[in-house]
Amino acid sequence: MGCTSCASGAGGQPKGCKNNGTCGTDGCNKLTVFDWLSNMALPANMTPFDGVEVRFKNGRKHFYLNKENLTLSIGDIVTTEAESGHDVGIVTLTGELVRVQMKKKKERLDTKLLPAIYRKATQKDIDIWQTARNREDDIQKKSRQIAIRLGLRMKISDIEYQGDASKIVFYYTAEERVDFRELIKELARTFSSRIEMKQVGFRQEAARLGGIGSCGRELCCSTWLTDFRSVNTSAARYQQLSLNPQKLAGQCGKLKCCLNYELDTYLDALQEFPKTDVKLQTDKGPAVCQKTDIFKGLMWFSYLKDGMNWHELKVSKVNEIIAINKKGKKVATLEEFKEDVFVDIEKEIYSNVVGQDSLTRFDQPKRNNKKRRNTNKKRKRQPAKATAKTGAKNPTAATTGNKPKPRNNNKRRRNNKPRPNNNQKQGPKKDA
Repeated sequence: MGCTSCASGAGGQPKGCKNNGTCGTDGCNKLTVFDWLSNMALPANMTPFDGVEVRFKNGRKHFYLNKENLTLSIGDIVTTEAESGHDVGIVTLTGELVRVQMKKKKERLDTKLLPAIYRKATQKDIDIWQTARNREDDIQKKSRQIAIRLGLRMKISDIEYQGDASKIVFYYTAEERVDFRELIKELARTFSSRIEMKQVGFRQEAARLGGIGSCGRELCCSTWLTDFRSVNTSAARYQQLSLNPQKLAGQCGKLKCCLNYELDTYLDALQEFPKTDVKLQTDKGPAVCQKTDIFKGLMWFSYLKDGMNWHELKVSKVNEIIAINKKGKKVATLEEFKEDVFVDIEKEIYSNVVGQDSLTRFDQPKRNNKKRRNTNKKRKRQPAKATAKTGAKNPTAATTGNKPKPRNNNKRRRNNKPRPNNNQKQGPKKDA
């Protein structure tokens, strides 16, 4: 976090600015743009661009006209023009980079058609804006309860107050068309404000709310990704990923956008590979493809009669066999085209010499209690042997005057009498 309010508070507890990516210092914003032209001066005959990029809640950005020629910098809070009343936002970009962003988003470069910036926000404007922002969580909970009571199949995902607290915008998602006319009447009656409903897609909802992906990083759609391209399951097939919907789907419930990032590289690499449904004709019978490795350029084939034994072939060898089959000829066996790969076992790539990779390197070794017990028993037996040689019953009692310890008679004594042998023949009993 870049702002000072995100530092730790009393007792080392994280204080946090509680703005959720809308702080004024532009340190933890969503969809930020680095102004790399800020330290460069314009040519003498060139006038600065009068367009300004202003950001509102959750990455919503618009372009405005600096009509009053105010000296604005990144992070300034300004009051902008709205359809009715005014809105409050934060300046995210000024100068020539605004022209570049407008071209990228296919906006008209005629700044006279843009809404205007009225002034820098006063303290009164900021207080009204902050109090309205603090009410958004409670209003969202109440609006969801109202929608559930009316039986509407919709999800109110986010709420945004206008800067002057005169209008509330409700962002919702729904799979079907929703008739929310009765909902608008009840919301306006409950919150005493103008109501606007905006339907967004599931991807736009995830981009507005943000979150952490399965990779451990923030969602791409909430940090830098702006164009949502369609993602198909064929992208996962080309990359040889398991078609598990739980792993391929993101937080929005759709396929992950990152499946398209490396798709072009995989398609270029697969141009050298033959189709997997091609059968290799051999004297032993046709062989089918079982597995491919794009990174190593290998393919595994097996005979139809012997599907358990796979034969590893390079892509160049497979293409050679296919070319022979197209001429109407068959190959003797696949083993002829198999290349033996010798692995140098003696060459050690990595060795853990110091032992720093061991997870238990800081654990204390367990002591062997059996050895300690055996040594204690040996120490107790040694003075007993010494007394037996000298003839003294208890030398410690004679020298110190202490009474000898009594023996423990509770122990089970062994019977030393010889047991009768049943195998021996017993003679006849004599009469008394």
